[in-house]
Amino acid sequence: MSTWTTAQALDYVEAPLYPQHSSDSHLPNPPYWVAPRRLAGDDDALADQVGAALTSAGWRMWPTVCDTLLYGSRNELCGAEWTRAACPFELSDLPVAWQVSARSHPASALPEWNAYFTAGVPNEALTDFLLALDARQDPASSFDGPETVLAAVCAQGWVRDIDLPTPQPSLPARLPASRCRQAWAEPGVGDPYLWCASSSVSVPPDLVAIFASSLASPRAPVHAARRSGGAAHRHPVRG
Repeated sequence: MSTWTTAQALDYVEAPLYPQHSSDSHLPNPPYWVAPRRLAGDDDALADQVGAALTSAGWRMWPTVCDTLLYGSRNELCGAEWTRAACPFELSDLPVAWQVSARSHPASALPEWNAYFTAGVPNEALTDFLLALDARQDPASSFDGPETVLAAVCAQGWVRDIDLPTPQPSLPARLPASRCRQAWAEPGVGDPYLWCASSSVSVPPDLVAIFASSLASPRAPVHAARRSGGAAHRHPVRG
């Protein structure tokens, strides 16, 4: 059984970080505040920002022979690998930048679940996901149901399409209960995706909810060193 949702319209905003300083306008790449978060992009710093957060959380890092960076959690149950340099595969024509996995026991050879995030995913959302994963004693199991994800985005002001008075013609968001979960940002109908994310259905729903909630956050705009060049009226999330 699948449940369909649609993200409500939010304006895309970019404003100078220090508008009181006119010198900012003369910089080749002036800093900006960007909102909504889901369209802010990764600022070309996805490896550095996420890697710094994992290192601060006590994760160890090893460079691999494939030119990737492999991070391991302190309890040896979770792993996150920066794969952008190797570009092993793509999601919707975008290179996968981070692969995250978890297992139930340090001796397990195979992970219980995997999640994939392309370049362009907002640093803040992926960092929130990974820090929540790090805080879990058992990262491979959960007692929450898929409705947890719906509740998280609806709490941020998003509305399910079944709750709208009239059908919406474009950009639906789907949160199926029995398939892999997916999310993506598409500024307009037919526009190239800004980023994509995909996870196996066995990823604990509370972790997916944290990622989705971070993307949908109506909090203050995020800092970006460069303009993302996007404009948004709707944001589809399939999860």
